[in-house]
Amino acid sequence: MERIDFDKMDGLVPGIVQDARTGEVLMLGFLNPTSYAKTLETGFVTFWSRTRQKLWMKGETSGNRLRVVSASTDCDNDTLLFRVEVEGDGLVCHEGTVSRFTRPVTLNTQMDAQKAEAARG
Repeated sequence: MERIDFDKMDGLVPGIVQDARTGEVLMLGFLNPTSYAKTLETGFVTFWSRTRQKLWMKGETSGNRLRVVSASTDCDNDTLLFRVEVEGDGLVCHEGTVSRFTRPVTLNTQMDAQKAEAARG
């Protein structure tokens, strides 16, 4: 098992989930050593729920489990990337979307461009 540095974030590391086929980022969760071991053991991404303080296999109740195709760590060994195939209907978000990243954020540079365009009339 690759040595993951769980010490930097008080026992947790971020786990990025990416669709193995499309490359789309589906979600981000956190893993502790137990959830990481469970992920490796089962082949399905298992997170540590910070709010419920317990293991959480994504999709366990909905059927949209995240089957790991490959896993890698960053150069500091403190972040994981899981390339997955989503089982079930493929909807990762509880709001019924494929990805949990669906809400646009306006960047300052975009706002500046919009203000400049409005000033030009």
